[in-house]
Amino acid sequence: MPPSDAAVVTATLRDIHAALGGVLHGDAGLTIRRIASLEAAGPDELSFVSHARYASQIATTKAGVLIVPPALVEAASVRGACLETPDPYLYFARLTQWWRAQLDAEEALEPPAVHPSASVHPSAVLGVGVEVGPYAVIEAGAVVGDGARIGAHAVLERRARVGAGTRLGPRVVVGRDCAIGARGIVHAGVVIGADGFGFAPHQGEWIKIEQLGAVRIGDDVEIGANCCIDRGALEDTVIEDGVKLDNLIQIGHNVHIGRHTAMAGCVGVAGSARIGAHCTVGGGAVVLGHLTLADHVHISAASVVMRSILQPGQYSGVFPIDDNKSWEKNAATLRQLHRLRERIKALENRS
Repeated sequence: MPPSDAAVVTATLRDIHAALGGVLHGDAGLTIRRIASLEAAGPDELSFVSHARYASQIATTKAGVLIVPPALVEAASVRGACLETPDPYLYFARLTQWWRAQLDAEEALEPPAVHPSASVHPSAVLGVGVEVGPYAVIEAGAVVGDGARIGAHAVLERRARVGAGTRLGPRVVVGRDCAIGARGIVHAGVVIGADGFGFAPHQGEWIKIEQLGAVRIGDDVEIGANCCIDRGALEDTVIEDGVKLDNLIQIGHNVHIGRHTAMAGCVGVAGSARIGAHCTVGGGAVVLGHLTLADHVHISAASVVMRSILQPGQYSGVFPIDDNKSWEKNAATLRQLHRLRERIKALENRS
């Protein structure tokens, strides 16, 4: 199946080099229309080789231009033009941002505006250059920063705040008193500030605990489609600057996530957990409530974090479900396996 024309930009290699730097080898006037993978790229497309272990693909790719590290410049130059940079993957990331800006500039045929079908309360404050999509609702006291974009059917409840340059996708809900900082990206279907899961048991029933906190999200945060971030019970749920959340993530009430932490799809973080800065959590992993993860902790996919982790490092673990009494016995035995192994080895050496 041929690629779509959705991400086509006509640019010269000279344009890219002028915007992003690096060392240019070859024809600066070469026209580039698309960024592509090594396997799929054609003569008018650009790709990258991030590591020497992929050097064999330099000879087989049909890409017109390659982004390569210094060690691979000679091999890349033999076959055509290339851009030399110490970190090709970072250069590729910057290139995608530049490419998106060119696409957005081509599509910006009309100035930002509030769609006639949108409902904006008279007391709401919209900054300069704000765009509000069809059927969006902005309630009393909400504040939207300069250049922000509010997608179709999105809802900003009372006193919600959206920072400058932040983009909310279709059907995003920012609950009352919740705030997100500048330059954020919130994809479709996200709910920020639903009630946390708080109930008091009483005579076989569950009595609701009203969630009186809010959600505070910092600058440069990206939140994937259909994530849910619950408001705090008393204090706020906090997500610090630069955090990246994949799709379908649940963040419970009163969770605190440190700056530049990243989580892959379907992670669940239970209430009042505290996760440090520069952590990663693999897809489908679970962090139980009231636990602490130190800075620079990395959790493997599908792991279940059942205790606080106070030292940086990589952690993994999945344990089969069982009735609780058996599970506790097995878990206690499992923690002793290494010691038992050493004892058995010592006994074997004596015999």
